[in-house]
Amino acid sequence: MSNLKLVGLVGSFSRPSKSYALAEAVARSAEERYGFQTTLYDLIDVGPSLGNALRTDDLDATAKRVLEEITAADVLVVGTPTYKGSYTGLFKHLVDLIDPLALQGKPVILTATGGGDRHALMVEHQLRPLFGFFAAHTLPSAIYASDRDFLDYRLVAQPLIGRVEQAVSELGAFFSPVSNRVVAAE
Repeated sequence: MSNLKLVGLVGSFSRPSKSYALAEAVARSAEERYGFQTTLYDLIDVGPSLGNALRTDDLDATAKRVLEEITAADVLVVGTPTYKGSYTGLFKHLVDLIDPLALQGKPVILTATGGGDRHALMVEHQLRPLFGFFAAHTLPSAIYASDRDFLDYRLVAQPLIGRVEQAVSELGAFFSPVSNRVVAAE
């Protein structure tokens, strides 16, 4: 089992959630390919203290733990539903509580969902600059999915599944696939 940690952060308060389903599909693919230990969080997991927090000291223990896991991860999968052409407000508030140097050099796969194609550039115009501020390595292939790409909160559109696999393959610049690792003889 790998010691490498992938953490997913989804800016959604809905369960089930298409944004969570997309981030989960990316995380599952990365786990299979690279052997990551994966954990996914949405805003429900962060808890109610987030809305009242002006700084990390104001967060309860659960929210602090989630924030610590995000910053300690080897790779992040970030996802959010699109509202009014951008990410959710509490998602941004959580990200605002991250130390500006905490994500430096960290590989990040960007994902977002929306009702239709009108929001497709949100990942490029909103998420990529946000994580660029942190000097994180946002991978070249971001993934945007619309309602038609899902059936019962599962990815069904083959082009979307292909984009997930493309983005996950780009982690190969940072990590070796499990099949390429040397296994020690017992």
